[in-house]
Amino acid sequence: MLFADIVAVSDAVSSTRSRSEKIALLADTLRRLDPDEAPVAVSYLSGKPTQRRLGAGYATIQGVETAAATEPTLELVEVDGVLEELSRAAGPGSKSRKEALLTGLLGRATETEQSFLRGLMLKNLRQGALEGVMADAVAAALDVPPQRVRRAAMLEGDLVQVASRALSEGTASLAEVALSVLTPLQPMLAKTSESAAAAIGDLGEAVVEQKLDGLRVQVHRSGDRIAVFSRTLRDITTDVPGIVRGALEIDAETFILDGEALLFDPGGRPQAFQDSMSGGSDENALSAYFFDVLHIDGVDMIDEPLRRRRQALSALAKSSLVGSIVTSDPDEAERFFGDTVDAGFEGVVVKDLDQPYEAGRRGSGWLKVKPTHTLDLVVLAAEWGSGRRQGWLSNLHLGARHPDGGFVMLGKTFKGLTDEMLEWQTSKFLEIEDRREGHIVHLKPRIVYEIAFDGVQRSTRYPGGVTLRFARVKRYRDDKNPADADSLEAVRSFLR
Repeated sequence: MLFADIVAVSDAVSSTRSRSEKIALLADTLRRLDPDEAPVAVSYLSGKPTQRRLGAGYATIQGVETAAATEPTLELVEVDGVLEELSRAAGPGSKSRKEALLTGLLGRATETEQSFLRGLMLKNLRQGALEGVMADAVAAALDVPPQRVRRAAMLEGDLVQVASRALSEGTASLAEVALSVLTPLQPMLAKTSESAAAAIGDLGEAVVEQKLDGLRVQVHRSGDRIAVFSRTLRDITTDVPGIVRGALEIDAETFILDGEALLFDPGGRPQAFQDSMSGGSDENALSAYFFDVLHIDGVDMIDEPLRRRRQALSALAKSSLVGSIVTSDPDEAERFFGDTVDAGFEGVVVKDLDQPYEAGRRGSGWLKVKPTHTLDLVVLAAEWGSGRRQGWLSNLHLGARHPDGGFVMLGKTFKGLTDEMLEWQTSKFLEIEDRREGHIVHLKPRIVYEIAFDGVQRSTRYPGGVTLRFARVKRYRDDKNPADADSLEAVRSFLR
């Protein structure tokens, strides 16, 4: 298959909001693959190279400038072969070798292929083919229920491997995948609810758990062997010796526990997400708190209802459980949410007691509730969009007032922008354009947006030293001038 075919379907997927249309487009492409093309195509259409590390950063990839080809000639497997060479280049002369490989590859690519390649290598493709969509597309291509593909991907922890094997060997391979201790599973995720009371209204009697803002961990034990995996299924065992020691103290020969690791300050309050991610010092090591069990001593628990899994987990690791209540009272759920946030935690997760563990997707049985913060920020620049947002100014550069005058950038977002807002702001921004830098249109500081976000964290990437977590646009503040925007000091006050 030509590489251009993958680029074309990626562009088509990004240009539609319809999930069913995305699935149909992807499935049609997957059906036409040769066996050796399957792992490459599934990986690329999921937005990542097949190589774990390419060994080429932003400066190297963006620094290679070469004229684009006029006609597509690159084969899909051929592209993957070049990226494999790139990932293996090391030692003296490797920098020149990498630049030569990139120059050769990009020089044979058309303009649209070049754009896709750069996005793929930098892992910032925005094409809408997320893993859940891809799993359903694989199921459609194989003509099997989506649950079979999702379950196999959950148990193996790798949709690309599951999909490529099934596409090349047949659907029987899906049934051969089984839960295996020391092999990570895809974690179950939560959807968002507007409040704890609303979540109880949706689920009825449910568990309301503290939502810990730390490092998602999956802890496996088989005898004396311990393995700890992150949310992305990366093996972090050697980075968390305290969690390993704690796992060895649990009275069971084999288990798989799902939980969160975080740091506490001397006063017992949880520390910031970044501090938990860094691991801290030996004196202030990560502590693991668990909210689910997937396997105990030869018994798989993932198909059991949460009610039974909680009972088993309580007997296994009672001293390391995430704080929670069981209630059907919306007011009680709201009180627990308030107490949890006041204690320094991120929010709560409300969980259906009768639901099995649905890994690898955001199921309706887990609903997360977090306090929403907002700031009024100035739009400093915007970037021309791609795919469905082609021709519109989309990705916003957000700024706060600096104490020395002017504005300082905090980060970017394109989330929350409707088609109507994209159309309006493209016209408006071009009226206040200051200068251009490639695909970035810098603006005179005139426009104030209300921005919702989940938190603030330290950042060396932006000049203000902080950035917003999960920023999204709420509305245009036509009642505010840039002088009314929030200050950098106000933003920093959200640092925990």
